[in-house]
Amino acid sequence: MPKPSRGPRMCSGPDHERLVLANMSASLFLNKKLRTTEARAKRLRPFAEKLVTLSKRGGLHSRRRALSILRNKAALHELFTNIAPLVEDRNGGYTRITKVGFRSGDGAPMALIELILEPVSARTRGTDTLPDTVTDTGPDSAPDPVPGSEPGSAAGDLPDADTAPADPGESSSNQRVIR
Repeated sequence: MPKPSRGPRMCSGPDHERLVLANMSASLFLNKKLRTTEARAKRLRPFAEKLVTLSKRGGLHSRRRALSILRNKAALHELFTNIAPLVEDRNGGYTRITKVGFRSGDGAPMALIELILEPVSARTRGTDTLPDTVTDTGPDSAPDPVPGSEPGSAAGDLPDADTAPADPGESSSNQRVIR
């Protein structure tokens, strides 16, 4: 028996593991998500992502290679016709693993593995800026002008509410006249 290349197998042997991964990949492609144990989800991720990359290439040779791995024509059709166009702009990272708790029977940690089919946002490096609503309050920014004051006049030049107006005949409701 050949020595396993990547740690212990999740099933009885390497052939059986390939079959289990192929069946789990087919279920993932048909249902877009799959609830399984964390260990199986972690082993499924690179297997499924390689198949998605193969489907992005397109062509007859890629389709036949994927069919030899998957052995499920419905899943192959779903992968090449529906999933590949949705992830065309994405460079890897086609799956997401989310931990969902523990299985009630034996307490095994469970995970949800799902395909990421949302389009990639057109974000470039180094463009993380503040939102438009935030204003600059640094030392170079000018303070807000006081309402009613003209530029160039000092704050001490404004009349107080307790003093008389310049013309004693004029009085406003806000000012008290002192005689």
